Amino acid sequence: MGLFDKLAGWLGLKKKEVNVLCLGLDNSGKTTIINQLKPFNAQTQDIVPTIGFSIEKFKTSSLSFTVFDMSGQGRYRNLWEHYYKEGQAIIFVVDSGDKLRMVVAKEELDTLLNHPDIKHRRIPLLFFANKMDVRDALSSVKVSQLLCLEKIKDKPWHICASDAVKGEGLLEGVDWLQGIIKTMRT
Repeated sequence: MGLFDKLAGWLGLKKKEVNVLCLGLDNSGKTTIINQLKPFNAQTQDIVPTIGFSIEKFKTSSLSFTVFDMSGQGRYRNLWEHYYKEGQAIIFVVDSGDKLRMVVAKEELDTLLNHPDIKHRRIPLLFFANKMDVRDALSSVKVSQLLCLEKIKDKPWHICASDAVKGEGLLEGVDWLQGIIKTMRT
């Protein structure tokens, strides 16, 4: 680290780096959300299903996020746990229009929360109840109830209704995540 990097860090000018895991079932909108959070000139026009995982970066006013976009396909979900130790925050995306797989999303969330690398850590959890534009989509309150989020007492969490394609609800979530991470680091 050079002198200017140290000076920038002391003055609070250097952005703190945060590793975030983006999890959720396949086709919930994880990659689209991450794409929308990147600067416009870095956004991809064609979104394809994630195989394994991809790494993306975006910045807010005070933090630099490295996001691990993990595939939600059943055969890849067992890879999630290999990244839990490195994660400093989790974004969990739920397809609010997919009522049939809400039970599967809850099972995956329970598995995540009970994993030894997560269970005893006060890691912030941001939930996106995505695809609010879909006809008959569940509200964020209903998604919260179905996932039993009120039972999470030992970790800060927040849920936002979102429409990733239009970018709606995303900044609210990221603002909350940025704020909670800043309070936890001081």
